Amino acid sequence: MSRASGVGRARAREVALQALHALDVQGSRDAEAALDALERHFELPSAAREFARTLVVGVVARRGVLDERIDATARNWRLERMAVVDRNVLRLGGFELLYTDTPREVVIDEAVALAHRFGGDASPGFVNGVLDALAHDGGGAVAAGGKPG
Repeated sequence: MSRASGVGRARAREVALQALHALDVQGSRDAEAALDALERHFELPSAAREFARTLVVGVVARRGVLDERIDATARNWRLERMAVVDRNVLRLGGFELLYTDTPREVVIDEAVALAHRFGGDASPGFVNGVLDALAHDGGGAVAAGGKPG
């Protein structure tokens, strides 16, 4: 995965979140189509575009595992009852925590920033709590098979 600047990676996460949101609302898993549609509206440097694509394709490919992990971690909230934005911020953050080498603190800070920008008043605290618990519970998928490269 190419390294994009911090600002580029933050912008890539915004685009990835919007693609994941669209896929969730449409009931689709066509990551490439969602990204292609968004790329017409967002100007991203190539490294940031690649990072957004990696995130969306990765979340879609591992959505079942991510949803199970989030469901188990957010004990009092079933995934289908979460706000669409919160659910997809958690999927995005969960993917980065479990399957990339992005530092835990960066993943959580970036997810909370997305929750502030796109979620409701309670979203930042909710996202922070769930991702922090997910990060501290041993990593599940990571412990079972390591972080894919």
